[in-house]
Amino acid sequence: MPLKFSRHGLAALYPPDAVNHQVVMAPLHGRAEIRRMFEIEFGCATMVCIRENLFECGDWPILEWSDPLGLRGCEFFQVRDGLIVFQRGYFDHLSFFRAQGLALPDAYLA
Repeated sequence: MPLKFSRHGLAALYPPDAVNHQVVMAPLHGRAEIRRMFEIEFGCATMVCIRENLFECGDWPILEWSDPLGLRGCEFFQVRDGLIVFQRGYFDHLSFFRAQGLALPDAYLA
């Protein structure tokens, strides 16, 4: 079953000093930068996360996901006191842009 979150609801899962590093981008530092990423991405794309597998090793949940367009990815989360303090995500960003019908940002090609 797909998970549905708003961009503001997702940002609340991170403490003010969290780090989110999607490997196709520079790491984002802090809840404000993470919220801004969600605002941009949710504003231009329809994103649906279908849980394929969920694993846990200590304070590290690991999520393998897919979406209805055939994209797949994996996220690693470090959780402390119920909040995501560090996240690293792996997925094919080029396929994401193509599946969503989005133009490639100039910075992506640099």
